[in-house]
Amino acid sequence: MQNYRRKYEDCLRRVQKPARYIGNEFGSVHKEKTDDMMTFAFCFPDVYEVGMSHLGMKILYHMLNERDDTICERVFAPWDDMEQEMRKNGIPLLSMESCSPVGGFDIVGFTLQYEMSYSNVVNMLDLAGIPLRTSERGSGDPFICCGGPCAYHAEPLAELVDFFILGEGEEVNGEIMDVYKEWRGSGKDRDEFLMSLVGLGGIYVPKFYDVEYNDDNTIKRFEPNRPGVPKQVRKRIITDFDNCYAPEKLVVPFMETVHDRIMLEIFRGCIRGCRFCQAGYIYRPVRERSVKRLTGIAENCIRNTGYEEMSLSSLSTSDYTQRQDLIDDLLDITVDKRINLSLPSLRVDNFSMELMEKIQKVKKSGLTFAPEAGTQRLRDVINKNVLESDLIRTSKIAFGGGYNRIKLYFMLGLPTETYDDVLGIAELAKKVIDEGFFTIPPEKRKGRSVSITVSTSFFVPKPFTPFQWEPQDLISEMEAKAKYLKENIRSKKIVYNWHNSDISLLEAVFAKGDRRLGEVLITAHSLGCKFDGWSDFFDYDKWIEAFKANNIDPAFYANRRIGYDEILPWDYADIGVPKSFFIKEHKRAYEGKTTPDCREKCSGCGAASFGGGVCFE
Repeated sequence: MQNYRRKYEDCLRRVQKPARYIGNEFGSVHKEKTDDMMTFAFCFPDVYEVGMSHLGMKILYHMLNERDDTICERVFAPWDDMEQEMRKNGIPLLSMESCSPVGGFDIVGFTLQYEMSYSNVVNMLDLAGIPLRTSERGSGDPFICCGGPCAYHAEPLAELVDFFILGEGEEVNGEIMDVYKEWRGSGKDRDEFLMSLVGLGGIYVPKFYDVEYNDDNTIKRFEPNRPGVPKQVRKRIITDFDNCYAPEKLVVPFMETVHDRIMLEIFRGCIRGCRFCQAGYIYRPVRERSVKRLTGIAENCIRNTGYEEMSLSSLSTSDYTQRQDLIDDLLDITVDKRINLSLPSLRVDNFSMELMEKIQKVKKSGLTFAPEAGTQRLRDVINKNVLESDLIRTSKIAFGGGYNRIKLYFMLGLPTETYDDVLGIAELAKKVIDEGFFTIPPEKRKGRSVSITVSTSFFVPKPFTPFQWEPQDLISEMEAKAKYLKENIRSKKIVYNWHNSDISLLEAVFAKGDRRLGEVLITAHSLGCKFDGWSDFFDYDKWIEAFKANNIDPAFYANRRIGYDEILPWDYADIGVPKSFFIKEHKRAYEGKTTPDCREKCSGCGAASFGGGVCFE
């Protein structure tokens, strides 16, 4: 280990941002390993500054390290310059805390936040010297597991990962370590350990399922291949969210990270039911933390970190039922310390002057809203349940309160979209600009030019949404719509940014693909694919070469409309919301009918069956 440390540290003189690799940050956990301790490598398949912004890593890292019998260490994907140095000097992938080879850990876990990180999972396994395919691993190799939102549809990684954790990890991760502790030294083989995990619930083991395909490449049969394995794996969920684990001592990086602040998770789930949003369904039902509990967590995090900003974390911050009381209590402990309180994920239909004034107490943060679609017709199709008047009213409040820049997010390529809907984005942005001009008094306009940033991403149909059966636009269609929108934004006060269409296609392929994509990932890795979410590295031609080498047509996954009667590659996962509900919502979308949020009227999605959630009937 010391040889690796010396060689590793020597590499730092020759790379960008060496602070990504040095470790020993304030708040990091260092344990002396003994023979009876278990080791878990928590891997984030992206660079340090992205991974250290992820709340899930903070939770599970500290939670596992509070166990006396477990060592949890962090692992991040090295940037290309560091990876080249490591390969040149024979250095495998190492953990942050002890510079230990990742291949020597008992369990290596990846969090899957985004489909475009899959190539980094492959690259990190290779750099660690771990056999890529589960079938190639033996008694001396670690178990590879994955969790996070993409683990609900695990099939593209089925050939590479031993088991997947479906749902929330605060309880099940500890149970996994208990099972491993009992299995280790028992003389039982790897499959017996995996079978023991299946009994915990929420664990999907791909090798325990057989898949058979029809001649047209759709799935003919997807069945368990041994007794005791369930046909569907029900997700794990924390029912008592107020009392579940929350870290109050955090690792404070030496360098700036993407989200360089305390993240206070106020609730999980969402009441809204936007038909394109996977997170809004897989995290149901809504479970809130109390104001008292949140205030206590906030006070301890402030005391233990020294951060100058705190962000409220949820899918829709302004939907927290005790929002005003919470903000008042947090301001009592942040304003005097000059700690900025930010509220991301605000909706345009419940933004107020009072809320705006409160979040400006220390520093004026940026304001971002997501109308998602440019016309009311299309907003009804996607069940956004906001009106143009909501956005105009909110813009007026913001401009009147001293803001002169607002960011607006939209999607192109949504189901039923027409060019009139695309044009509606430009027209809506112009109305917001005009509202700013007329709201700001003439005597205050000098030096306060109003501006709007319009950003569009391309619609990616996701599993576990009413739009999971939808095709994605062809690349040519995506680019034509983005060009049309750009041509129709004529105000110099509107800046337009759009997402890469090639990346969006690949995201759709892996969002909806099956286990045959595993070999595509391995081939793409051999061609040099990695960091595909970064424009610096993404190479569309290499991916097309990998698809061709494996006789896979990406259009089959991305651009094909799926029938309701097809077996879906993710049907093995039970998120609590049945397919019948998604079919009903899909049909309502094409009828232009909206579904009210959960507090207004229960839609009978089924998620309340987990218990502990709030059903707003």
